[in-house]
Amino acid sequence: MEPVTGPLSLTSTFLRLGNQGSIQPLAVDQQFWQQLASGQLGDFHHEYLVTTHACEADWPSWEMHPLGDELVCLLSGAVTFILQLTDAERHVELDTAGSFVIVPQGAWHTAKVHSPSVLLFITAGEGTQHRAAST
Repeated sequence: MEPVTGPLSLTSTFLRLGNQGSIQPLAVDQQFWQQLASGQLGDFHHEYLVTTHACEADWPSWEMHPLGDELVCLLSGAVTFILQLTDAERHVELDTAGSFVIVPQGAWHTAKVHSPSVLLFITAGEGTQHRAAST
């Protein structure tokens, strides 16, 4: 891969961390998530995806990553991360920039947003599953 020149932004470019130590920028557009879900961007086998998301409301669903842990770091705002673990439900308050949670492999999780927030995710995304949040 040719070197990338100039600064990039995680709001318009996500990153694939390859299993051999490579980093591949991935342009983010309106089709990004559909392309990712359909496999058009590869299978991410033993790879991680680095993304950021702005959250203004509670997540409408839960998600789970069966093949690896996920790191979620608060860049701004305040959220409560809710993890469903084998033995209990755990609530993790992220209210200081730089605070983070490690979501264990296979743990269902969602977030309650207390103020508009920006989160950084490093995700072992292969096989990610989603389910609707109960009301």
